[in-house]
Amino acid sequence: MNSYIKLAKKSIETYFKTGKIIDVPDDLPKEMYKRKAGVFVTLWKRENGQKQLRGCIGTYLPTKPNVAQEIIENSLSAALRDPRFVPLTKDELNLVSIEISILSPPKRIKLLDELDPKKYGITVNTSDGRKGLLLPDVEDVDEVEKQISIAAQKGGIDPARDELIIYKFTVEKYE
Repeated sequence: MNSYIKLAKKSIETYFKTGKIIDVPDDLPKEMYKRKAGVFVTLWKRENGQKQLRGCIGTYLPTKPNVAQEIIENSLSAALRDPRFVPLTKDELNLVSIEISILSPPKRIKLLDELDPKKYGITVNTSDGRKGLLLPDVEDVDEVEKQISIAAQKGGIDPARDELIIYKFTVEKYE
């Protein structure tokens, strides 16, 4: 298990045991203290042989001083505060797998042919501040138009009526 996943799991386990948010441990790889990036934490649960989403929360841009703190915060949010799901229970923790996505800085695109839904995640934005995000390589999303449509829907954006501002990013994924 890599350091990112271990930290996310420890964060959730400690919260269930003590009700407290952990401090950043002293024994992490140096890059986790120095690096700033947006981080998504995704929880998956196996049910009937299928991988089912159980929670996913993240930050598109860094909001904390380093990725270690982003992971701690977002792992608890994915477990306890994803509005699409009831909070994870202590008994479920051993039934979920954790996926960490470290996001690259976003780059505004000018042409749709700059996109590839398997390689790039996107944010679809409007000038009034609405934003929808979709990570890359989502199952059954293999067309740019579908990726844009889903991200727009998540942000309450109508691609037919709203002027879209699209950014792309890559992720380093850890499972």
